[in-house]
Amino acid sequence: MLIVAGSLYVDPQERDAYLTSCVEVVRQARSAPGCVDFTISADLVEPGRINVYERWDSDAQLLDFRGSGPSEEQQVAIRGAEVHRYRISGVEAP
Repeated sequence: MLIVAGSLYVDPQERDAYLTSCVEVVRQARSAPGCVDFTISADLVEPGRINVYERWDSDAQLLDFRGSGPSEEQQVAIRGAEVHRYRISGVEAP
């Protein structure tokens, strides 16, 4: 299993518009083969921060979904990013 998690940074006044532009991407991801969870959300403390969290069954399924990546409009809006892929070898209940 893979977890993709981190933060994107956009201009604070553009964050809501950016998130609105991601609604269809979230819907598509959640219905994609191998997607266990997918969320993009506003940070509660930092006004320009967007939190990203994804879980995928495999690299291949993640890459199949990614295709060409974010739209050009979304890429232009991103001022910074710190997103990483984590390979998980096991899962336990808390």
